[in-house]
Amino acid sequence: MSSNRVYSASPCDISSAYNKCARYMRKIFKFDQMDFQFALWQMLYLFIAPQKLIKVFRARKLSKSQYARDDPAFLVLFAGALSITTVGFSIVLKLSFLQFVKFLFFVVFVDCIGLGLLVATLFWYLTNTFLKPKTNLQDVEWGFSFDVHLNAFFPPLILLHFIQLFFYNGIISHDWFLSILLGNTFWLCSCLYYFYITFLGYNALQILNNTRYFLVPVPWVVLLYLISIFIKFNISHNLMSFYRYRVL
Repeated sequence: MSSNRVYSASPCDISSAYNKCARYMRKIFKFDQMDFQFALWQMLYLFIAPQKLIKVFRARKLSKSQYARDDPAFLVLFAGALSITTVGFSIVLKLSFLQFVKFLFFVVFVDCIGLGLLVATLFWYLTNTFLKPKTNLQDVEWGFSFDVHLNAFFPPLILLHFIQLFFYNGIISHDWFLSILLGNTFWLCSCLYYFYITFLGYNALQILNNTRYFLVPVPWVVLLYLISIFIKFNISHNLMSFYRYRVL
């Protein structure tokens, strides 16, 4: 038998995933059945103590036989935060209404959903193919991979699309060293949050081995941060210019 295992979902796996997705989507507009307080608690702890969410993942597995969320409250609040921060982004960039609509489209359907589907599918495949023992018949749920991406994406969303906006026109948009340092530090913190929370999410799955590989990009991110400071490359300002150009 070859040492490289190629993962392929069985019809049973696909049917189960489809049923879970269908149940999830049926709840998306039933706000009275959502636990928004618990979702807000999760969002808060993603900032101050993301490691505590491991207990939530494992408790859900024990009580509901799945790691993925079955309550869309987190997704609804996430979409609300994304929309509100996009308004603030548009004000800072001085976009017209039509440009705001185009920017919102790119942020929601390309940066969040499109990238999220791609990353979740990639990590779902990699974990099931390379990080799970061949003798274990239980697989990582695709819905869980998407949940991990949303968890990891939320702190960067708030840092880059909300908190950073208060400093952009006054400091970050200038050519000062402080502008480069502050803007690039926002991106450094966002990337560290993303990789750390991604690691914590998959590390909560007891069926996986070597989840520390999710932390491999961290020293490279720090190195790129130091290089950007040294060559005086303002990441935030350049990306803001890209966002403005994208909606022209």
